[in-house]
Amino acid sequence: MLDMDARPGDVTAGTLLEVNNIEVIYNHVVLVLKGVSLKVPEGGITALLGGNGAGKTTTLKAISNLLHSERGEVTKGTIAYRGQRVQDLSPADLVKRGVIQVMEGRHCFGHLTVEENLLTGAYTRTDGKGAIAADLDMVYRYFPRLKERRRSQAGYTSGGEQQMCAIGRALMSRPEMILLDEPSMGLAPQLVEQIFEIVKAVNEKEGVTFLLAEQNTNVALRYAHYGYILENGRVVMDGPARDLRENPDVKEFYLGVSDKGRNSFRDVRSYRRRKRWLS
Repeated sequence: MLDMDARPGDVTAGTLLEVNNIEVIYNHVVLVLKGVSLKVPEGGITALLGGNGAGKTTTLKAISNLLHSERGEVTKGTIAYRGQRVQDLSPADLVKRGVIQVMEGRHCFGHLTVEENLLTGAYTRTDGKGAIAADLDMVYRYFPRLKERRRSQAGYTSGGEQQMCAIGRALMSRPEMILLDEPSMGLAPQLVEQIFEIVKAVNEKEGVTFLLAEQNTNVALRYAHYGYILENGRVVMDGPARDLRENPDVKEFYLGVSDKGRNSFRDVRSYRRRKRWLS
């Protein structure tokens, strides 16, 4: 059972993924990540938080080895999964080890039906049609809306349904860990809550570990066990989610709340120059 108060790296936490002091450069010129380190305990939900351009998506792509398609590369540091260096593996090899990324923007195959999209997630499996059919039923239990729309072309479904389809497709690969990029992007608040509730259920009932990148700090910290806050390609703060929720700096700069109450966006923006970690 995961100790929610344990810090990543503690023996009780059971580290699944360790990123140690990595730097990422695009086009041999642009330095995006500047010494990012993090640990993800097995069986938990870990959040990467920060604004647009903070380095969250680049961190996930460094882990899943999708940087090369965008002319990016890890130039320093190491990435280890279950204690073994994995940064030189192909994305396909990582999927076979149980690590899969759900990309920002959902990226369903628009011309395929919802069910055909889900089945593409099981493409590399060799455990037989019966096991795949059982997992398809499992996905439909978590996402009953997908069962209703299973014969519909994915490109004609709603944004929320496409996000469900993308997560369901990842589950069809039987992952140990899902790297989930901006699951709330473009969704109504009610749908965001629904998606995160399903993530929580999959984590608790199926034992899938999540590392999720999210701009919506408020909702992410309510569902995550541990969080890292990135700014300008660096980790500026980390800790158990409950501690980050009560941290005055996090409240002020990311939740828009201070000891005096909720701040306006104009006020929060003006505070940026006083952030202690930027001095």
